[in-house]
Amino acid sequence: MKTNLTFFLLLLLTTSCFSKNETPKNQTITATTPTVAFENTAKVIHIFVALCDNKYQGILPVPSKIGNGQDPNNNLYWGCGYGIKTYFKKSAEWKLLKSEKVSGVVLERLIFKHVSKNVFLVADAYDGKEIQQCTEEFLKSNSGDLKNTLQIGDKTLGIYGNSNLVAYIGHNGLMDFKLNETYANTDNKTRDCIILACKSKNYFAPYLKNSKSNPMVWTTQFMAPEAYTIHDALSGYVLNETPTQIHLRAAKAYAKFQKCSVKAASKLLATGF
Repeated sequence: MKTNLTFFLLLLLTTSCFSKNETPKNQTITATTPTVAFENTAKVIHIFVALCDNKYQGILPVPSKIGNGQDPNNNLYWGCGYGIKTYFKKSAEWKLLKSEKVSGVVLERLIFKHVSKNVFLVADAYDGKEIQQCTEEFLKSNSGDLKNTLQIGDKTLGIYGNSNLVAYIGHNGLMDFKLNETYANTDNKTRDCIILACKSKNYFAPYLKNSKSNPMVWTTQFMAPEAYTIHDALSGYVLNETPTQIHLRAAKAYAKFQKCSVKAASKLLATGF
């Protein structure tokens, strides 16, 4: 699905950044995986995508086709041109190995392998009405409280808190609901993370400090959480670049697609606490 950049900028600034006066109803939180510790031999990245949802999220509505949180194929953050699924499938750096439905909550899981490095990427599309569960499981993964594995061919991959980097993409649900847990670190491991959601540094910082996470890229203001930003950040991550270098890659990508200066993008995107 191709859409001009001006439309996407306006659309996303209203979709992922502003809450309605009415807070969406809280969803019942149920763990989707047991806690299974595993040490990866390959580097693993796990991306949590809360599908855009006009009905169940505190956002200003977008066109119904791309704002249906139960339809990943046409969703703004997944199946659209700059959604995670479409953008990474077209990337020359990543090869799609498998696509599957995990549960009624995770509507689609994609497993990619980097074309030249021993790095795997797992991306989960969460039903938009389960944005609170998506947020909680992202934070539990950061703290090491939620861990599991998956099998791809003869390879076992540690995901959730077993992964090296966890990322969140979508609307900042913490603008709409409060979480009771503190997400304190459970295993004394530091995990890298990326959060592309509006003002994520302000809202997520207390939880990430408790979980001893290392924020590689997150945001200070309203932003468009499109896939090119995390794609280019990960290009540096797989090369073991420094957080400063990774931040610059992300800022350059954002500046290119949003038609703003790298300086402005660098202020919008932050690294570290």
